Amino acid sequence: MRDVNPLERFDRAAATAITVVDAVRPEQYDEPTPCENWNVRQLLNHLTGGTKMFTVMVAGGEPVDRAADHVGPDHAASFRTAVADLRAAFAADGALERRYNGPLGEAPGQFLARMRVNEMMVHAWDLAKATGQSTDLAPDLAAECIEDIRGVQEAGRAQPMFKPMQDIPADATVADRLAATAGRTVA
Repeated sequence: MRDVNPLERFDRAAATAITVVDAVRPEQYDEPTPCENWNVRQLLNHLTGGTKMFTVMVAGGEPVDRAADHVGPDHAASFRTAVADLRAAFAADGALERRYNGPLGEAPGQFLARMRVNEMMVHAWDLAKATGQSTDLAPDLAAECIEDIRGVQEAGRAQPMFKPMQDIPADATVADRLAATAGRTVA
């Protein structure tokens, strides 16, 4: 994998996810998603709330209630604000090098940024699939995320974040392969 600035990678994932989130229409909120037991609105809430949670991990603040409504009346604006806040937290002096207590234990900010990139890319695919958008998302970045997720799986730390890898159709896009690697059924 090419060596890139973690913030550059974050920005590419954020742009991809924002494009997908912006195209979601409120009338699609009740549609099912590839994420078991979540409809589109619930997935938007998970993605936005998770982004806020990472901001608190890095910058401090009140704990995020993951059961609260993080979508609000404008899901796109809510997500964009959460992403901008997390981007600012990661960009703070020394934030990427400092160690934090994260979902997989203590880790440097660079690792948390990678986790968020993977989450944004996989859930952008989920939302695109659920709302009839193209799932051909950021092929270069999707390939990098596949490497990350495989590494987590090989280390035995994938559960409960990812299900076992699924079959990948021969004509799958790179982002489809990412989704299958994360346990989504692509066909």
